[in-house]
Amino acid sequence: MNLQHLRRPSAATIVLAGAAFLWFGAAASQAQQPPIVQPGAPGEPSRSISAAEASDLAGIRFTDADVKFMQGMIPHHAQALEMTELLDPRPASDAMRQMARRIELSQEDEIEMMQEWLRERGQTVTETDAHHAPDWMPMPGMLTPEEMDQLAAADGVDFDRLFLELMIKHHGGALTMVENLLDQPGAAQDSQLFAFTSDIEADQSMEIDRMDALLGQLTVDPRVDLASGLNDAGEAVWNMALVATRPKPDGFYDPNAPGQTPETNAAQTGNAPANAGAAEAAEEEDDRQNRRRRGLLNCGNTDLAFAGDQVFVGSYHGFNTYRVEVPASPQLVTSVVCPGGQGDVSVVGNLLIMSVEQTRGRLDCGLQGVAEPVSEERFRGIRIFDIGDMRMPRQVAAVQTCRGSHTHTVVTDPDDEGNVYVYGSGTGSVRSGEELEGCSDESPAENPDTALFRIDVIRIPLARPEEAGVVSRPFVFRDPETGNVAGLWRGGDHGPGTQRTSESSRCHDITAFPEIGLAAGACSGNGILLDISDPVNPARLDDATDPSFAYWHSATFNNDG
Repeated sequence: MNLQHLRRPSAATIVLAGAAFLWFGAAASQAQQPPIVQPGAPGEPSRSISAAEASDLAGIRFTDADVKFMQGMIPHHAQALEMTELLDPRPASDAMRQMARRIELSQEDEIEMMQEWLRERGQTVTETDAHHAPDWMPMPGMLTPEEMDQLAAADGVDFDRLFLELMIKHHGGALTMVENLLDQPGAAQDSQLFAFTSDIEADQSMEIDRMDALLGQLTVDPRVDLASGLNDAGEAVWNMALVATRPKPDGFYDPNAPGQTPETNAAQTGNAPANAGAAEAAEEEDDRQNRRRRGLLNCGNTDLAFAGDQVFVGSYHGFNTYRVEVPASPQLVTSVVCPGGQGDVSVVGNLLIMSVEQTRGRLDCGLQGVAEPVSEERFRGIRIFDIGDMRMPRQVAAVQTCRGSHTHTVVTDPDDEGNVYVYGSGTGSVRSGEELEGCSDESPAENPDTALFRIDVIRIPLARPEEAGVVSRPFVFRDPETGNVAGLWRGGDHGPGTQRTSESSRCHDITAFPEIGLAAGACSGNGILLDISDPVNPARLDDATDPSFAYWHSATFNNDG
């Protein structure tokens, strides 16, 4: 090669070559644009789409529920602004004003956003004063005109307290509206709307927490900020006077864990070693907490019974008897150890009646429980003690029932002075028919003699209490028209925004008023009223449900019945 013919190119040549290279590269790049792929449904082929198709989100449709949510939320927010306006002329703490200002800023911005969202989609834009129209259907949590008037008339601390209570209710209504929207099929797919619902859930939940804290500082409830303690906890008394208090007697608490929540060490529980993984550590902590919970009520007190100058204190562990001739100085007479929970007590003459529900209960009041799934030693039902000798009570009868007895009530019959009747309410599991003949937890359709949907009626002959026994097991939930024994509330919620409630298959508590022939039952999902003029065959007169009650727990009468 003749090196003399190799000449250095000029700068202009280099520039032109570079431009040509850049042009060629751009053309090649356009020719080799990577595909944009849209997969098909499972089993279907994918397809290539254009950049314009890929970025077109106009196909995301909004639903009628989306529109109604936005239209309803505008006046909902507007009412919150009306509430904060009432704060302006009044003296208020910095915390109250800062909280109100946060509400104003967020609600004003969100109202503008909602109006624009509706406008862009050609929907009717709700006016901010729409809730003042006579035909307006209030959204969840919105204040009634009467509540707004009450707030406007309040002043000072009363205003602050009422403002917080009503604003918490108002914010809670917004959370309910979001929950109701998200329950609708296809709702909130629009990304702006979905982000808005997420903001409401986060922001308003946080505001509720802040307002709860402010409300706690304003409360006049003397229980707020009471000091903790086992036997020396802080006390607050209203409309009564504390005369005396007594700690649990010896034998009715674990001296190694008087608070009934024992801390166990690794040797006792088999705790995971220090190098155990997070899953093993979390599982061990769950086990430890479950052990604590299981032992929490082993010696828990339950119910009281009174007879003359004596008080009987029921317990999961047995019962204690106190003499209270001098109310300021109760004297322990005797402690009876007989585990099995629930331990509710009643006294009739020289007889003490106790409810027993747990599977650890034994006929002989032993402490060791019953290990076998089926055992003649297990007891669940109503115990009867002779307390004629207060210092040495004797168990004279033990009436077995299919679900045990969580609570009970005593019924007397003026035409049958030789007997008393006990209505036993069992809420626990149904025991095996192998252990107690006639017990079944099958549905009424599968077994008409099921132990569900009943109470137990037990007759106790006062002169021969050892002959006590079950005389009837009425289906108090039966529908008189259809005969369906599960004829009352079937459980579940009462509609959007309401809580889950329990099925009416058992009664937790029954209170009798024999003088007028009535009993009232708090029975899971229903309150019921019973005619007990024939105590062996109580008949339901009426029933009630309430969406505010998750579980009907206690029943009582006033003195007029």
